[in-house]
Amino acid sequence: MRHVGGREHPGSQRRRCGGSREPAAWGQYCERTAAGPPGPPAWAERHACLAWRAPCLPAWWTAAPGIAIRESAKVVDQAQRRVLRGVDDLDFFIGDEAIDKPTYATKWPIRHGIIEDWDLMERFMEQVIFKYLRAEPEDHYFLMTEPPLNTPENREYLAEILFESFNVPGLYIAVQAVLALAASWTSRQVGERTLTGIVIDSGDGVTHAIPVAEGYVIGSCIKHIPIAGRDITYFIQQLLREREVGVPPEQSLETAKAIKEKYCYICPDIVKEFAKYDVDPRRWIKQYTGINAINQKKFVVDVGYERFLGPEIFFHPEVRRPPSEGSERGCPPNVVLSGGSTMFRDFGRRLQRDLKRVVDARLKLSEELSGGRIKPKPVEVQVITHHMQRYAVWFGGSMLASTPEFFQVCHTKKDYEEYGPSICRHNPVFGVMS
Repeated sequence: MRHVGGREHPGSQRRRCGGSREPAAWGQYCERTAAGPPGPPAWAERHACLAWRAPCLPAWWTAAPGIAIRESAKVVDQAQRRVLRGVDDLDFFIGDEAIDKPTYATKWPIRHGIIEDWDLMERFMEQVIFKYLRAEPEDHYFLMTEPPLNTPENREYLAEILFESFNVPGLYIAVQAVLALAASWTSRQVGERTLTGIVIDSGDGVTHAIPVAEGYVIGSCIKHIPIAGRDITYFIQQLLREREVGVPPEQSLETAKAIKEKYCYICPDIVKEFAKYDVDPRRWIKQYTGINAINQKKFVVDVGYERFLGPEIFFHPEVRRPPSEGSERGCPPNVVLSGGSTMFRDFGRRLQRDLKRVVDARLKLSEELSGGRIKPKPVEVQVITHHMQRYAVWFGGSMLASTPEFFQVCHTKKDYEEYGPSICRHNPVFGVMS
């Protein structure tokens, strides 16, 4: 059993990985995919994204990767389960495949952007590297990402897995917000390449407003907002249940997610939106058609107010729950959007409008409090959107990992063996790429 920094590692039972890893499952997979493996863009659409750019593997897990495991009903003790591992170790699925396995136990190793189960996360990495990327980890430097306010201990755990279990030659742990800023350079709205700005990062589990100055995250100013894509899905699921629309209970979550991704949008005014639907329901109400997984019969769901009420919890959390303290405080101008939950139609336009109102109100208040002696300069608010916004962190990571500087800032296997996992507590900051 290994220890990190004097503490027992949460996933102490590790498995060595090598080039001959999982021969049986590997052969079966190759037979099923004779046409070749899916390319990175297609795979990124369906799973937690990784970028393939030899000789490094910048990696990023969007949302919370799911993993489905078949477990024996006779095994009830965690220690016994580890002893009995063997063939069952290969009997698991990740991503959309995990969701499509109702007879398997679906688990989520990541909650609100933070890894909670390191043992499951390692198995997730194995599947990604060997089955989907078909890569030899010993031949590639890895760029991994972390959420804001990640703990140093988590960096150590990640370093231990990659250096000891996967034997990678080099590792760099990057902050997601910095990579999102780099990805924003593809936008026409960006005139100068810089790693300074505000990043609104909203994925499946959590939303953050993160200020970055020349590649450094200003930790004291980070705003944590416990509302993200999963909350929207749950809210839509709740609305559908209240209406009793006839969705099979075991498919209610999947149906809510599909409705969210296909029909939802951001409205400029919720009161006017209700009136619009009431006046002409045929025009605005959509129909979602699904198939019952048990009897294979079709079911139809009318999607009305859910289309705009779901994403509205971003701007009015009280629609679903009381607002969290501090979640509605304003943030500085020049905002970069990142993550799948910022992809709702008109999200950027609505955010820019609301931010502009907050900024103008504060400037006016400052002038009133000074008795007219202070005339604040108008502040222009710019919300930057771009075509790589959904996978901004992944794309920014692939850009930075393709530069010569990447290999200079990586922690090497030699350094790890000499100093231990504590070297990954701190990672140098990338300079601005030319």
